[in-house]
Parts: sequence; C-alpha cells; structure tokens
Amino acid sequence: MDQAKSADHLLGEFLADPGNAALDLATAVAHCSRAMGFEDCVVYLVDLQQRRLSPLNGVAETLSVDDSLAGWAYRTQSLRVEESDFGAITAWLPLVDGAERLGVLAVRTPAVDALSLRRARTLAALFAMMVTSKRTYKDTFVRRTRTEPMRLPAEMLRAYLPPRTIGTTHAVSTAVMEPAYEVGGDAFDHALTESTLHAGILDAMGHSLASGLTTVVSLAACRNARRTGADLPELVESVDAALASWLPDQFCTAILARLDLATGGLRWINCGHPAPLLLRGQSLVAGAMDRDADPPMGLPAVFATHPRTVHEIALEPGDRVLMYTDGVTEARTPDGSEFGLERFVDYVIRATATGELAPETLRRLIHSLLDSQDNKLRDDATILMFEWQPTSR
Repeated sequence: MDQAKSADHLLGEFLADPGNAALDLATAVAHCSRAMGFEDCVVYLVDLQQRRLSPLNGVAETLSVDDSLAGWAYRTQSLRVEESDFGAITAWLPLVDGAERLGVLAVRTPAVDALSLRRARTLAALFAMMVTSKRTYKDTFVRRTRTEPMRLPAEMLRAYLPPRTIGTTHAVSTAVMEPAYEVGGDAFDHALTESTLHAGILDAMGHSLASGLTTVVSLAACRNARRTGADLPELVESVDAALASWLPDQFCTAILARLDLATGGLRWINCGHPAPLLLRGQSLVAGAMDRDADPPMGLPAVFATHPRTVHEIALEPGDRVLMYTDGVTEARTPDGSEFGLERFVDYVIRATATGELAPETLRRLIHSLLDSQDNKLRDDATILMFEWQPTSR
C-alpha cells in the first residue's frame, strides 16, 4: 500500500471506530494529524464577538481576526499559506459548518501540494462537524469563545439562538447581536426546510431578566407553532397567547417572515417593529417593505383591533432583506450624531459591492458601532440579513 493510500486508510479506520466518537477534540486532532502525515494541526475557535481566534488544542497563541493571516482565512473563508522560520509550511483553512464560520484550522506540513491540501480540507470539514456536534455540551468550547463573564439575561437568550449563519444554494441568512455579554431583550431566529427560509427578529420591552424571558418565551412559542406547520398569523397568535398567559405585563416587537426558496415570494408580519429594508443591486428600494405595523406581540386584547396582516412581495434574484432593531440606527458615531438609517444602508451596500461575504459585512458593521462608543451601546443592536439567490437552471 503506497503512502497516500495508507494515510487515507488510517483516517478511514479512525472514523470507522465507534470508540473514537467519544474522544476529546484535542486527542482526535492529534490522531488524525498523524494519520494524514502532518507535523501538527491546531483548531482555533472564533470568540463570541468575532475578534479573536483561540486555540482549542496545543499551546499556540490567541490570534486577531482583523490582523493575522489566520483571520484573513476566517474573514474570506479561503485558504492562506505561509512559510515559517523553520522551513515548514503552515496552511490556514476556514472551519465552516454549512454556512456558519466557526474558526480556522492551522496545518503544519513540510510542503504543500494537491494531495496535502485535499487532506487538510478533509480534516477541516471533519473538525468543523466535531465542534458543532459537541459544543452544546462541551463547556471547554464555550469558554474558548468568551472573553468576559456573561450576564444572566444574555446567557438565557443565547441558549435559544440559532447559528449566526445558515444557508442553502438558494439563500443565506446571517445575523449579529450586541452587546454580546449584556444583551437584554433582542434576538434573531432563522431556520430552513426544503422549500422555505424562516427568519425573524425580536425586541422585548426593557433590558432586564424579564425582557430576556419575554424574548425566550416568544421564540419558543413561535418555533413550537412553526414546527407543527402553522402559518404566520397562527405563529403570532401563539406568541400572543403565551405572553398573555405567562408574562401578561410584557410585550415584544417583531418581524416574522417566510421566503419561498423556489419562487422568491416573501411573506411577513410586522408587529410594531421598524420596517424591513430591501436592497436590490447597489441601492435601497425605498419604501418597498413599508407597511402599517400591527401592535406588538402580547396583550392582544388591549392593542389589537383586527387580525394580524400578512404582507407579500416578490424578490428578484440577488435581493437582500435587512431586519434590525432600533439600537442599530440609534447608536452614536464618534462625532456624537446618530448612526441613522442612511449610514446603515450605505455601509451594507458599499461592503456587498466589493463582493464581501454577508457574515463578514455584518461583523465589521457591528464592530464599527461598538468601537465608536467604547463598546458601550445605548441599546441592544441586532441585525439580520438574508439574500435570495436561486441556482441557475
């Protein structure tokens, strides 16, 4: 058996052994690296705010997302290679699970060729799946992705959030939320079926544990109804009923939307929230999704005088829809003025015009808001953006 087949055979044996599924990631990385003939491999996980890459195995240093070659691989989701002082080559590969960016993989090898790159990409895909499958119960992973203590409302909310980015060949949805460790009532949600992208953004009254609980109950009620096949009006009714029953003094603004992945048909309900924005090409389609908003979710008997209204619009290929909470547009710039809707839209349009990935656009945008206020936002700031791009026939 030649060397190439031997390495692939060893990796296959490792994966086929059910006992290896229980190994910790550091041990699995070491075994797989040796099997593939690499000198060393290090898995780096990105922190909650996507500023730092922390090693999950080995003794490597923490790296900056914005100022390192590893960060470049993360930001662009592409391969980067550098030569070390000792003559070895380090290949930096993005760790991506589906559409979600998890971090990077550093592979040290004497030389880079087609075979070694194929093996490195195989390991990156394997380790990304391992991280995703274990992080819900591995506190070691969680600790690597945090840089400061988290307040209880934020801990509760983040336990219910989906991945930052999801996608198919037809659509990608991505979101960011700050302040990462102190968020009180904001949340986002997105999910996929074979035919539909479900997306939503929520903003509960206040900034406390009760606010976080309001959002969590709203998310749970919405998902519970959605997973039984309920349509948008029934989703909102479920949230109304849950809040009226369990938190009668609380309410929550929201936009809940459904995108038909085949046709681009978009339906949504606006419950007292800022209207979504439609970006087409390199411009905002002014007023395209402005509609009279229904009352917030909760206290329906007090606020509602008619059934919830479902709005519809037909998207064109490449259209992007932006949802946001008012903490985004009300954030302050360095000169003290509000960030505002115009600057918000202009930033996204300029970034996407360069071909920048949607998750990277939102990462840089939320950082620009944080950095202009010394990391102290006046209110929770959440952004969700999805793009419809049907595959060519």
